[in-house]
Amino acid sequence: MPLYQNILVAVDLTQESQQVLQKASALADGATISVIHVSEPLTQLYGGEIGVDLAGLQTELLTQAKELLAKLLDSMKVPADRQHIAVGKPATEIRRQAEELKADLIVIGTHSRHGFGILLGSTANGVLHGTGCDVLAVRINTDA
Repeated sequence: MPLYQNILVAVDLTQESQQVLQKASALADGATISVIHVSEPLTQLYGGEIGVDLAGLQTELLTQAKELLAKLLDSMKVPADRQHIAVGKPATEIRRQAEELKADLIVIGTHSRHGFGILLGSTANGVLHGTGCDVLAVRINTDA
């Protein structure tokens, strides 16, 4: 029996996402892998500062994110129903999706930071301190 049954992998759709996916894949050993990308709402990022309707732009960004996610996962053969795009606060949406999928492991990337006080990025930290399952924070190697 594999150590984990349902693994949720959180990616940001950058080249570095491959490192996170490779680590999750190596741990899978027969487990189901689901992948999520969370986009923050444009209205939250820009508020009312610009006089443009952001709904159409948000829809276009989500369409592009879905296409990028599918392309990123093509070699892993993750089915479309296990590829998730969400809008909201990343840590909150990752935890919500993990609960919905009954994930027993969340795999998320984190960039190295300097200084003792910063151990994890804010998203990884938010996921870690608000979930009921194991969390693996994969240190992103920017030299790869």
